[in-house]
Amino acid sequence: MITKSIPNMCTLGNLFLGMIAILLAVDGKYSLAAIMVIVAMLLDGLDGRMARVLNAQSEFGKELDSLSDMISFGVAPAVIMYMVAFHDANSALAWTVTAIFPMCGALRLARFNVRPGVPGYFTGLPIPAAGGVLATLSLFHNDISLLYMSIAMLLVSYLMVSSMRYPNFKKVGLPKKAIWVAPWVVIAAVVLAVKFPDQLSKLIFVPLVLYALYGMKLNIRKLSRRRGRDRERSSQEEQDDQYRHSQR
Repeated sequence: MITKSIPNMCTLGNLFLGMIAILLAVDGKYSLAAIMVIVAMLLDGLDGRMARVLNAQSEFGKELDSLSDMISFGVAPAVIMYMVAFHDANSALAWTVTAIFPMCGALRLARFNVRPGVPGYFTGLPIPAAGGVLATLSLFHNDISLLYMSIAMLLVSYLMVSSMRYPNFKKVGLPKKAIWVAPWVVIAAVVLAVKFPDQLSKLIFVPLVLYALYGMKLNIRKLSRRRGRDRERSSQEEQDDQYRHSQR
């Protein structure tokens, strides 16, 4: 019974860290708040793998995971960004941009739960990655203007509800023996996070942004190939028409 509860404990740990991130942001500890979101991502990646290894998958766990993700990667990053970048901005702009992000996150989670995706891919940027990007992006508020912060936040929100494909690494298996190592990995991550919150958060920002941009690159390549095929088809049809006219 306890073994079957391990995945849900990871999910609740994810939710707990999301709430801690919100409280830290309210207290002005933005680097620590951002790193709590990152550690929550680690737990979010573990719960599904543990459920598969322990044969503990259930609808209850699936729904709990979505609700936890909504707090940790939808609400918490939006609150961090608001407290850091938008707190002194025009209220209408700040509230609107801040609210759009978790709204898109909720739509992304709902779509994931009801629509079967393409094997090996997510449709739209996964909310943990989007939340990680936003939480770590907020730490650059002294280097990036409010306008560009708003554009970046809206872009990440759009990527979540878009039809762009992103690689799904959640299906990568976890050896059964590694289950008992996972808690120590999480503890080590928390220790490093508390000791080097600012440096670690900014370091993790880079791969998260590259992942977000990767989906855009795939989509642009797909569109360019489709346009190329359309042009070839159009050119072939014109040649056929010219040939038919010449035969009259």
